Amino acid sequence: MLANKTYANQSKRFWAEVKLVSMTLGYSRKGQIKVYTLDEVVNCLKDRNLETDHLVTGDGEPTEEGSLLVSYFQYRSDILHRVAEPNLMKREDAQREFDKLHSSFQSTVVIPYNKQKGEKRHIAYLTGILNLLTEKTLGSVNFDPDPRNLIVVTDNKKPLRVLSRRVDGAYPSTINPYAIWELKEYYGTTSFGSRVADGVYESLLDGHEIEELRLIEGIELKHYLIVDDYLTWWQMGKSYLCRLIDMQHAGYLDEVLFGREIITRWPEIVSEWPKDFTESTVSGREHLLQP
Repeated sequence: MLANKTYANQSKRFWAEVKLVSMTLGYSRKGQIKVYTLDEVVNCLKDRNLETDHLVTGDGEPTEEGSLLVSYFQYRSDILHRVAEPNLMKREDAQREFDKLHSSFQSTVVIPYNKQKGEKRHIAYLTGILNLLTEKTLGSVNFDPDPRNLIVVTDNKKPLRVLSRRVDGAYPSTINPYAIWELKEYYGTTSFGSRVADGVYESLLDGHEIEELRLIEGIELKHYLIVDDYLTWWQMGKSYLCRLIDMQHAGYLDEVLFGREIITRWPEIVSEWPKDFTESTVSGREHLLQP
């Protein structure tokens, strides 16, 4: 799902207001993502003794920023109901999609299992689908489907930045990658655990480090997040889905994909990557450097 250009990369203040209002008024109610009126937004800030003249005029009319904020909440609700809910899969859906893809061509890429035990242990279907699609689109396994190292960005063969976390995949490798991705699949989860929340915050940490790399060094690094499981994300985790949409539009994720959306969108993403990308030095990234 691509970000809506109307809301992408608004000011830090805009996203602070989105977070504050959402936290105070709640993200969802009775199965629906909440949409707030301008009066609700204004009262929310006034209750905290915060100024609101940037959102509403003395005559009670919305300012440009006030209208943008309210329209974003409507957009966030619409996009989650229209894109996230119908695309999030259950375990049997993901297994069916994986089996169909796995039998469609001869593959050599690693297909991992989840970290569960006993009856809950099975192929990590979403990761398997992504690895197969990446291999099929690239025409080879010219990527790291299971990084065991931190992401390193170099300058003249010297360390420039090292990200704080291991990710779930990198192209072409963990040294000076063009793109990295993370997958959060929770099939079989029966309760909403802290690890789901931690997964969102981990992606946000990566996003902040990548933003710093871009702003200070002028180096772009593509950052994708793919999530799945209808029960976990839609029935129990709507507030975190809202935060994912916020993170993407705030510039911390290039894209977030929901469930079976990966089947059509991921090959499009991979096909846009430069096929001759080199990991050797930062000079191999010259086409990514901002003027």
